[in-house]
Amino acid sequence: MKLLINTLYIVSTPIGNLDDITLRAVKVLSNSDIVLCEDTRHSIKLLNNLKIKKKLISYHKFNEKKQTPIIIEYIKQGKILSLISDAGTPLLSDPGKTLINECVKNLIDIRPIPGVSSITASMSITGFKDQFLFYGFLPKTDNELEKALKPLSYLPFSIIFFSSSLKLNFYLKKFKKFFSGRKILIAREISKLHETFYREDIDNIKIFDTPLKGELTLVISGIMSKNLKQITFDNKKIINMIKKNLIKYSIKDTVELISKSEKISKKLIYNLCLKTKNEKNI
Repeated sequence: MKLLINTLYIVSTPIGNLDDITLRAVKVLSNSDIVLCEDTRHSIKLLNNLKIKKKLISYHKFNEKKQTPIIIEYIKQGKILSLISDAGTPLLSDPGKTLINECVKNLIDIRPIPGVSSITASMSITGFKDQFLFYGFLPKTDNELEKALKPLSYLPFSIIFFSSSLKLNFYLKKFKKFFSGRKILIAREISKLHETFYREDIDNIKIFDTPLKGELTLVISGIMSKNLKQITFDNKKIINMIKKNLIKYSIKDTVELISKSEKISKKLIYNLCLKTKNEKNI
């Protein structure tokens, strides 16, 4: 297989099972002069398994600014370079965007070598509608997480997150608040020995007593058609109605009155009532 000069190849690698490498990926890596990788110690195991011996250069988020001009020069000299990540498809919540943008500026061709990705792998088994948003890793602090999830909660399609096992319960508690009425798929260790999938309604999913081990991909379903009203209503109007009604009525009566008049789910009105009271706006 003859590769193009003045080209950077973005090569997808397995996320677990080494048999998931594509024939084309093997050919590209075999014919590259240099392979860029996040961790040379990790990537050498993959290349050894494929019986490929190539020069490895470490390229990660801590050195990409320093390494990028050096890499651009290699390509201009006619060397064939491939970029891989520790697992899966590069540049999706991985370093490399600085290099891509510099390649574009320098008129260097960029060719993707498609392959496995935990994003599409997990989405493919959900049974959810096709439209989805990939978000990546969520913020780790309470305030930043709420700021991120609030606008996402109004989007009608599925949303995919990456999560560390230690933060899963923290995120699940927030999902219950912002994604009530939706479903969730938790994909653990995709394609590896301990591959496991958990499916549940977000309202019903229980907090894990023992933290799950391994890499996690979380998929939140889109808003069910019967709940689509919640993304189109006038939020300010509803909150004003809640404030006025809570002066005279209980939360239960307020929910009943507004739900009937505005044709919005009781659960949504109830959550807004609690939020309004907690914010002490009335």
